[in-house]
Amino acid sequence: MSDGPADARRPHLPQQVAIEAYGSGGFRFAGMSHRGSILALPSGLYTWDITTAEGLCEADFAELFRETACIDVLLIGTGRQTVPIPEALRWQFRDRRIQADAMLTGHAVRTYNVLIAENRRVAGAFVAVE
Repeated sequence: MSDGPADARRPHLPQQVAIEAYGSGGFRFAGMSHRGSILALPSGLYTWDITTAEGLCEADFAELFRETACIDVLLIGTGRQTVPIPEALRWQFRDRRIQADAMLTGHAVRTYNVLIAENRRVAGAFVAVE
């Protein structure tokens, strides 16, 4: 892994785009689809090896933390149930001046789409839902 943006060798879409659809265990964006969770960062959309929001920790956001300078708001889609951000992780976001909000994945995706349409400095961490 490099100290720069998320690893370019990892399969990803190298641009920030709206999420067209979610459900059935994945997401659709830019005319493509991905089964599983995703990280939507300023540098692009990446696979995210998370299946549940329970127990999220700093290591789960390592790629996002490499792009801290480009992010003001992080929307965490926690699946079909809202899961609070653990206090230790919340402090990691605060220390990096990132406003992090956890909500249902559907709400997070819709809010993310509005914010990128407004050219806001936003990132998303979306747990896939069936």
